Amino acid sequence: MLLGCLSLYAADNDLTTKQITIKLEKAGTLPDRIPSRKKYKVTNLKIIGEINGTDLRMIREMAGSNSTGNSTDGMLSVLDLSEAKIVEGGDCYYKDHYTSNDVIGSHAFSYCSGLTSLNLPAGITEIQNDAFRNCSGLTSLNLPDGITEIGNNVFYGCSGLTSLTLPAGITSIGSRAFYGCSGLTSLNLPAGITSIGSEAFSGCSGLTSLNLPDGITYIVDHAFYGCSGLTSLTLPAGITSIGSSAFSGCSGLTSLNLPAGITKIGDRAFQGCSGLTSLTLPDGITEIGSDAFQDCSGLTSLNLPDGITEIGGGTLAGCSGLTSLNLPDGITEIGSDAFSGCSGLTSLTLPDGITEIGDNAFRGCIGLTSLTLPDGITEIDSYAFYDCSGLTSLNLPAGITEIGDRAFYGCSGLTSLNLPDGITSIGDCAFIDCSGLTSLNLPAGITKIGWHAFDGCSGLTSLNLPAGITSIGIGAFYGCRRLTSLTLPAGIIWIAPDAFSHCFGLTSIYVYAEKVPYIGSNVFVGVDAKECTLYVPMGTRDDYRLSGFGNYFENIVEFEATGIDKTTTSTDVEEVARYSVNGQRLSAPTKGLNIVKYSDGSVKKVAVQ
Repeated sequence: MLLGCLSLYAADNDLTTKQITIKLEKAGTLPDRIPSRKKYKVTNLKIIGEINGTDLRMIREMAGSNSTGNSTDGMLSVLDLSEAKIVEGGDCYYKDHYTSNDVIGSHAFSYCSGLTSLNLPAGITEIQNDAFRNCSGLTSLNLPDGITEIGNNVFYGCSGLTSLTLPAGITSIGSRAFYGCSGLTSLNLPAGITSIGSEAFSGCSGLTSLNLPDGITYIVDHAFYGCSGLTSLTLPAGITSIGSSAFSGCSGLTSLNLPAGITKIGDRAFQGCSGLTSLTLPDGITEIGSDAFQDCSGLTSLNLPDGITEIGGGTLAGCSGLTSLNLPDGITEIGSDAFSGCSGLTSLTLPDGITEIGDNAFRGCIGLTSLTLPDGITEIDSYAFYDCSGLTSLNLPAGITEIGDRAFYGCSGLTSLNLPDGITSIGDCAFIDCSGLTSLNLPAGITKIGWHAFDGCSGLTSLNLPAGITSIGIGAFYGCRRLTSLTLPAGIIWIAPDAFSHCFGLTSIYVYAEKVPYIGSNVFVGVDAKECTLYVPMGTRDDYRLSGFGNYFENIVEFEATGIDKTTTSTDVEEVARYSVNGQRLSAPTKGLNIVKYSDGSVKKVAVQ
C-alpha cells in the first residue's frame, strides 16, 4: 500500500514535491508499487520494510543510474532507508552484484549522481567497495554505528559531500575511499583506525585539517595527494615511513612535524608542497626518495640527517626558495635533477664520498656563485650545471674523465675553468654561451670536441687545441667573436660545418697538419679573408689553397714546425727552449704564438700578449 495519502494516481507535482512513503510487506515488490510511468518523477522516497536486489535495482533507476551504470531520467534526490532492512535475494542490482543481509553491497548506489541525501538502515554492518562511487550530488549521509570498515572506492568521486561522521568502531579505511571528495572540509577519524589505504584522501582539495589516530604506523602511497586545502596535519608518534606521493600537491601545508621514528620518505612524498616553509627531518631517516621535495618553492632551509647516503633524482628540484643546505658526510651519490631549479641556493659544499654529479643536478641554479666539488668525482653528467649563470669559477677535481653534453650550457658568469688532465671527452654543447670565459686550457688527452661545445663563448680570445684532437664538431666554436688566434694540431683530419663560423676576430690560424684536413660547409664564414692569415706546414701551401681552406683565406703562408710533434699542459717541469712558429730559436718570449720545450721532452704552445 502507499502511505502518506498518495495513491498510484497522484498528480505529478505531488511526486516531485512531497515525500512518498512506501511500506513493503515483501522484499522485491517495489516495482509493483510504483508504475514505470511514475518512477522517474519521484524526488523524495522513504521505504519501510525489507528490500532486496530487485528493489535496489529500481531505486538505482529512480536515482539516475541503471543496473549497467548508464544514466536514466530518474529524479530521486532524497532517499530514507532508516526503517528498511537489506536482505539477500532478488535480481542483480548492478551487473553481477546481488544483495546480502545487512550489507551495502559493492556498487549499491554507484553513479547515482542525482542523490543528495541518504539515510541508511540502522542494522548495516558492512559497506563494500564502490558503494557510493561517483555519487557527485550526495551532500549528507548517515553511517550506522555497527560499521567497522570503509571499503575501497566507497565514496570515490563524491565531490558534493561536505561532512561525514564516521562510527567509532571503524578500524580501516580502504584505498581511494574518499578519492576526489573535493567538498569535504573536515573529517574526524576514530581512534581505533589502524589502516588507511592508498589514495584514501587523494584529491580532497577542500579538506583543511585532519587528525590521524595513534594506531597508524604508515602513511601509504598517495594518501593525501592533491589535498591542496590542508593547512595543518598531526602525524602520530608511531609512524615509521611516508609512502610515495603521500602529500604530493598539498600546496596549503605550511609546516609539518615528522615523528622521530620515521626512517623512510618515499618518492614524491612532498612534491608540490609550495606552502611548506619549514620541515624538520628526524635523525633516524636513512632514505629519501626521488622527487621527495620537488617544487617545494617555499622551503628556505633543510637539514638532512646523517644517515642519508643518497640524494635521489629530483629530490629538491624546483625548491627556488632554498637558500641554505647542509649535506651529511655519508652522501655518496647526487642523482639526476637533485637540485635543479634551486635558484635561491648561493653556495654548497659536496661531501668527499660523492663520485658523480648526475644529469641536470644543478640545472637552473642561477644564484649559485660557489661550489666545492670533492676529489673523488670522476664524471660530470649532461646538463649538470646548465644555466648556472651566477657561477663565476669552479675547480674540477683531477679524477674527472668526462664532461657530459650541455654540462655548463649558459654559465655566462664563468670566467675561468681548469680542466683536469684526465679528461678525454667534452660533450656536445658542453660550454655553449659561456660568454664570460676568456681563456681555456684543453687537456692533452682530449681527442674530440663535441658539437657546439664552445658555441657563443664570445669572451674567448685564444685557443690551443691538444695534439691528440682529430675532429672538431659542428659549430664547436661558433660565434667566438673575440678569438684572435687559433692553433690546429697535426693530427686533425675533420672540421665539421660551422666549427669556427662568425669568429670575426680571428687574425691568425696555425695548422700543423701536413695532410689537408677535410672541412665542412661554412667552417670559417664571417672570418675576414684579408685580415686573417692561414699558416700551413712547409710545402703544403698549394694543397691548402686548392682545398676548402682556399675558399676563405687570401693570405696562406708556409712555416716550419721544427720537429714539434706533441703538446702538453704540464707545469711541473722547467723550460729549456723557446721557438717561434716558423722554427726560429727565441732568446725571450715574443709577442704572438711561441713554442716552448720542457725538461721532460714535452712541448707547449704559448700565446704571448
